[in-house]
Amino acid sequence: MNSNRASRRILLVRHGSVAARYKGVCYGRSDVELSDEGRRESRLVAEELAALPMTRLFHSGLSRARLLAELISALTAVPPIAAPALAEIDFGQWELRTWQDIFAETGDAMAGMIHSPATFRPPSGETVFELRDRVLAWHRELPSDGLIVAVAHGGSIAALRGALAGLPASRWPELIPPHGRWVELDETANQPARRPLLVDRAPGDQMDLASQPRAGESNL
Repeated sequence: MNSNRASRRILLVRHGSVAARYKGVCYGRSDVELSDEGRRESRLVAEELAALPMTRLFHSGLSRARLLAELISALTAVPPIAAPALAEIDFGQWELRTWQDIFAETGDAMAGMIHSPATFRPPSGETVFELRDRVLAWHRELPSDGLIVAVAHGGSIAALRGALAGLPASRWPELIPPHGRWVELDETANQPARRPLLVDRAPGDQMDLASQPRAGESNL
């Protein structure tokens, strides 16, 4: 058993909802802005997390995650640390195109992200396992104690939770929390723990890891 598990907690926070103009758009690594609702979600979750005895605060560096980390930092005086390994998957040439256009051009090829996670990549993008490897590398370098908060994205959160739980990549989309919510990473069992949150946000309106999106659907 990893001795780190008994002396630290890791909370993974998904950024707030993005602007409505990105609905149906692939925006993994692109630095898109939050909606008014996303900013409200960020304020609420920042207030919730600020009440905890936080020792480290990380964010992906993308503005939709950085804003939340800065709100938390302002309430706690814990400095935010940019960790690019937490960024969303890089969709390469698919970035900022609609899923409808991508589906029309590639058909079922995009399903390779789930069924061939080690080898399939969007043009100039990264594979799902490359995403997994960088978030695992970040996880390995964490301090062995304290309460660690990381503001990240659906894909990076799901990849870390799924990899540590030993689940196949086809199950990882189930581990994506709704926008503006957080989950606690369970390092004591084979299943990741889910933590109830203050923000009552219905899941599934967008997802950060492609889960075989169909034409017209959004993924982030």
